[in-house]
Amino acid sequence: MTKVDVLVIGTGQAGLAAGYHLRKTGLDFAILDGAARVGDNWRKRYASLTLFTPRQFSALPGLAMKGNREGYPTRDEFADYLEAYARTFNLPLQLGCRVVRLSKPADRYEALLSNGGSFVAGAVVIATGGFQLPTVPAIAASFSSEVSQLTAESYRSPDDVPPGTVLVVGDGASGRDIAAELSRVRPTLLATGKPRRLFPERILGKSVWWWLSLFGVMRAAADSFIGRRVRAADAFPDRDRSIGSLQRMGVHVVSRLTAVDGAVATFADGSRETVATVIWCVGYRDDSDWVAIDAAKDDRGTFLHNEGVSPVAGLYFVGRPWQRNRASALVMGVGDDAALIVARIAGHERSGALS
Repeated sequence: MTKVDVLVIGTGQAGLAAGYHLRKTGLDFAILDGAARVGDNWRKRYASLTLFTPRQFSALPGLAMKGNREGYPTRDEFADYLEAYARTFNLPLQLGCRVVRLSKPADRYEALLSNGGSFVAGAVVIATGGFQLPTVPAIAASFSSEVSQLTAESYRSPDDVPPGTVLVVGDGASGRDIAAELSRVRPTLLATGKPRRLFPERILGKSVWWWLSLFGVMRAAADSFIGRRVRAADAFPDRDRSIGSLQRMGVHVVSRLTAVDGAVATFADGSRETVATVIWCVGYRDDSDWVAIDAAKDDRGTFLHNEGVSPVAGLYFVGRPWQRNRASALVMGVGDDAALIVARIAGHERSGALS
């Protein structure tokens, strides 16, 4: 059993940002992950994935990304950047040891690991992000066994997809990316949902992210007027992913999926299509079964927090969507969120709460 002041769970951008700030406190800490390498949570995503934000807005505190500041990092490029980040700041990592159970039997946290080890800590930062388990709706069970089913998490490239018509369900950023890619090699349908708003990639020669940051939109509190408007719009940048662009690429855009019978999908407008593969891109839910602390989550298993602070004393989060603002779930925001959480933890240490 290893004892530390602070245990950070997750070596993605949120966990590493927390580690960067913890390095400055003098607290004893460890960062755990079940992956074999830092960045593997990115390497397992679809091969053509790029980040939402250009390199100038895709770096963690203390280490800029190399390359064209206006360009978008690729999946593997960003995974390698995370690995270099951990190495640059000599962060205390333990890889290949997934936390299988986190409990709080008294005033300390106990973490049991997949390799048989365990940790005891005064505080825990869960930095596993908000995109953990892909959502697959109940209607999926109505497809026959002959229909191949994937998610945005399990899809890698068109090579994974058998011949025949593909139905991509969900027209968020991932759904549109995957549909655009597949349309070059397979007949592809994209089932839409709620109306989506896209904003231009550049305005007056500058990245839209530059303008949003300049005017404070990215830092607007979640419950502020601007924050509520941004959250309701749920917009993302238009990098040739408008409905019109997708249709020009050959994607057949259909309305919401309403019924399934074997291999036949029925849509809200009454149209029907026979499909060979379905790719679900309808969101994510928390993986929280391993947290054996009832007060840390609601009855659906969603983690509870207020700006990253759990109702359970000593438990914190970094990297949650809208933890404080729109930037919280993006690389550009986790550094600031991590700094605030670590400052709170260090304050408890100074008051003796972690001793």
